[in-house]
Amino acid sequence: MHFQLAYSNYLERYSTKIQALYHAIRDAIVSGLFVYGDKLPSSRELAAMYEISRGTVNQVYDMLASQGYLSSIHGSGTFVAYRTESTEEATHEKCTEFIDSNNTEYYLSSWGKQISTLTIPAANYTQTFGDNPLPDHIDFSRYAPDLTKFPYDEWNNRLYAEVRAQENDANASHRSLGDLSLREAISAYLRRMRGIVAQPEQIAVTAGSMQAIALLTQLLADSGDHIVAESPCYEGISLAIKAAGATLIEAGLDGQGLVPKDWNARMLFVTPSRQFPTGEVLSLERRQTLLQWASKQNAVIVEDDYDSEFRYRGVHVEPLKTLDKEDRVIYLGSFTKTLPLDVRLGYVVLPLALADVFRKAQALYEPKPINLLEQRALAAFMNSGQYERHLRRMNRLYSRKFKLLFQLLTEQLSNFFDWIENDAGLHIFGWWKRDKQSYDLFALAAKQLGVFFAEAKSTEANQVRYGIILAFAHLTEDEITEGVRRLTQAMQHCTDLCD
Repeated sequence: MHFQLAYSNYLERYSTKIQALYHAIRDAIVSGLFVYGDKLPSSRELAAMYEISRGTVNQVYDMLASQGYLSSIHGSGTFVAYRTESTEEATHEKCTEFIDSNNTEYYLSSWGKQISTLTIPAANYTQTFGDNPLPDHIDFSRYAPDLTKFPYDEWNNRLYAEVRAQENDANASHRSLGDLSLREAISAYLRRMRGIVAQPEQIAVTAGSMQAIALLTQLLADSGDHIVAESPCYEGISLAIKAAGATLIEAGLDGQGLVPKDWNARMLFVTPSRQFPTGEVLSLERRQTLLQWASKQNAVIVEDDYDSEFRYRGVHVEPLKTLDKEDRVIYLGSFTKTLPLDVRLGYVVLPLALADVFRKAQALYEPKPINLLEQRALAAFMNSGQYERHLRRMNRLYSRKFKLLFQLLTEQLSNFFDWIENDAGLHIFGWWKRDKQSYDLFALAAKQLGVFFAEAKSTEANQVRYGIILAFAHLTEDEITEGVRRLTQAMQHCTDLCD
């Protein structure tokens, strides 16, 4: 590749060398001057070429890599990772078949082709950052519970009891919907805590909520159908929609949750009790509007009530499902934020008419219930009252962390972020108030200081908004305080560069 960059032209338009180099390389990539797979010069070569420091080049490369324009391979170099529409089409055409080292061709189905084009993120419970993460890094992106207070003795006793019981139950048959005792316990819990009346026959136990999202999308959407989801939303939802070959319709937010429209769509994914990731609560009027829309369109609404267990002020918001009179709402719940991380259990409340086809779809992937031992232990845990006692203890602990983090953020970082005030959940969300360039500088400075967070982006009416998600449940109060101090330091660094 012959490397030629209009860096000097950008110096006239931007006040710093970092900004000039960043925009020169980015524009060259987006315009197609540099294409997917092209190798860029090393930081040493590029610094010598334009008489700038290697530190400046490394900062720019890091910024572009964090946004998906570049990728670095240790020992090989830095390469263009951005695909224009033309390269996406070429890649999609190539996915008709895979050829291995023996020149054997493997033809993919339409679903397989869709999956091959997606980037599926790894779970971030043990996520690390960069080649040499700081030993004292503070990770606000790790959406995990605080397990230091989990009642392991009680939980282990339940597990041991189920192990012993299984010795006399080797020939028992179980429905793929899940262990009956757990479905009965979930039914009683939902009636008591969430006001949802559901029979055990309507409840399916899943390996977390993502399995339910993927199965429902495969069952209810054909290639070419339109499916609505909030913008921004949980990434797994958008991936499931794309994998099904359906078209995603992004529904905007206005501070009061999703804005209803008369979509021509078959499904809607929504988080009405606490929008993910912003935390906005959908009003009663809008909930009723969504149900009317679903009735008119003969559509299905999938309600993900992902953070319903933890509320710090006020009363619990009733799920959309409690207003559903036509069985158009499918309700999702999960135990992943209340049990040890390796216990991957969630559940879905289905209309009776869909329960059997969902059971068959589950049985196709796994004929017997997943994590049966844990399912039975959880049923006993819930029936004894220990599960709800655990939730009450954790709610008090998380409430202290939530109030501390929100106070520090509003006091120290409100000039750069519009923090969304809410009363529940295990993270706090903020919209970036300034431009993308300053946001990139802030994010890079935070990473260099060893503090990490998840990011969100919303696009509506050609306006892009950027936000950050700060999960706090797993952090100590000292770590929360130190994390905000580093974010404040990163903000100051950004201010110095932008001014």
